[in-house]
Amino acid sequence: MSVAKKEYKRITVKSLIEMKANEEKISMLTSYDFTMAQIVDKAGIDVILVGDSASNVMAGHETTLPITLDQMIYHACGVIRAVRRALVVVDLPFGSYQSDPKEALRSSIRIMKESGAHAVKMEGGSEIKESIKRILKAGIPVMGHLGLTPQSIYKFGTYTVRAKEEYEAQKLKEDALMLEKIGCFSIVLEKVPAKLAEEVAKSVNIPVIGIGAGSGVDGQVLVAHDMLGMNKEFSPKFLRRYADLESIMTEAVQNYNEDVKAKQFPNEKEQY
Repeated sequence: MSVAKKEYKRITVKSLIEMKANEEKISMLTSYDFTMAQIVDKAGIDVILVGDSASNVMAGHETTLPITLDQMIYHACGVIRAVRRALVVVDLPFGSYQSDPKEALRSSIRIMKESGAHAVKMEGGSEIKESIKRILKAGIPVMGHLGLTPQSIYKFGTYTVRAKEEYEAQKLKEDALMLEKIGCFSIVLEKVPAKLAEEVAKSVNIPVIGIGAGSGVDGQVLVAHDMLGMNKEFSPKFLRRYADLESIMTEAVQNYNEDVKAKQFPNEKEQY
């Protein structure tokens, strides 16, 4: 007998754990501004990530490293004002938590107080354990992030699939168990073998949300701009485009430009 899907008026960290227990997949997309977040939230997405990918998508940087804590808070504020249902998670940016647990807590408190966000996300495992524990003790929910960790791109030197080697896969599994044990409410797994990701998802009671981690996890996350086809230059294997907004928007702008040049806009009905 199938279990009726529970309707959530507001998604919380507790909701996500219930969804995993009920084998209901979790949907997650990025947003960085009010308008996009409003659309994503109305469409029924469960979790909105204010990702440090804003460094790439919104600011045009090559990596996620340049974005600052102040900039992350700015983006999160716009998203929070738009959202009525989704859980909003904000990335702690590079340099705001890695070196000092006290600094990690200060950064997290600023995000929560100044933006009104619901949780923070951090990249890494055992190496940032003390920072995560300090934040959790303050009552701030933490989403972990293992596998490919873009903030460590210069350490790895490439965006290729992680944890293909046994030693790295073993560390990933141990880190996932550790993140659950210390109190993280969920984990993002990025660009790891599907079999390993499924094994990790089955080993923990908290939701595992994948990006390039196969279908055996508890949910999926993509960058909204990539999923909507606004950025055709980025074409990883795991990305499915659900629209071609780059072409649609380009055509619309070209038509507007042509109408202005031809003195066809505005017409008499579009004037006061």
